[in-house]
Amino acid sequence: MKAKQIQGRSLLYLAIEPDDFSPDNPLPLIILLHGFGASMADLASLSMAFKSEGYVFVFPNAPIPIQVGPGLSGYAWTPPRESGSDTEDSEERAEEALDTLFEEVMERYNVEPGNVLLGGFSQGGMMSYRCGLIRPDLFAGLIIMSSRVSSPDAIRDRLPEDRSQPIFVSHGTSDMMIPISGGRDSRDFLEAEGYTFEYHEYPMGHEITQQVLDDMVAWTNNVLPPGGQD
Repeated sequence: MKAKQIQGRSLLYLAIEPDDFSPDNPLPLIILLHGFGASMADLASLSMAFKSEGYVFVFPNAPIPIQVGPGLSGYAWTPPRESGSDTEDSEERAEEALDTLFEEVMERYNVEPGNVLLGGFSQGGMMSYRCGLIRPDLFAGLIIMSSRVSSPDAIRDRLPEDRSQPIFVSHGTSDMMIPISGGRDSRDFLEAEGYTFEYHEYPMGHEITQQVLDDMVAWTNNVLPPGGQD
């Protein structure tokens, strides 16, 4: 597998693809969004968990630079709460940037709608809920890790009639950043809106453990099997 950093039309992103990849022989695409204060490199190692060269992975960099500590910087999809920014407006702008990215990378890698998974960790999971639930024709499924539905009313009004989109949800029972109550509220939201999904709670904090990876990869192999296996 090889990695390359690409400045897209709306967002910088890290792409990981097989050494011999050619758009003439397209592969399923997995797009993963990092959490608050991290960067596009944060989730890149997850590509190794799939133990397959049957996917192309894209890890976008969130658009807002922030300070996360003395001398430490990162990026966010929406500004910190204390900034006073309107959350809905910020999420709309982030969604617009991601829309442009989705179109760009699907064209670059010659991927058809329905051959893409969207996922994210923490704030990246919030954006995955927002962008993914309303686009079931584009995304074959969603991967949500240690996150929650941040704007249920705004999303509810935009949900499609077809709610058969597969969703994988993981959350730690000891999560101090997004308490398990947030994961359970999101579970209840999905149930109330008629979704069938795979929901897991783990004895962990705000993190991604090997058990999460094992369950996520098994789910992914079923929902969107790796390509290039002929």
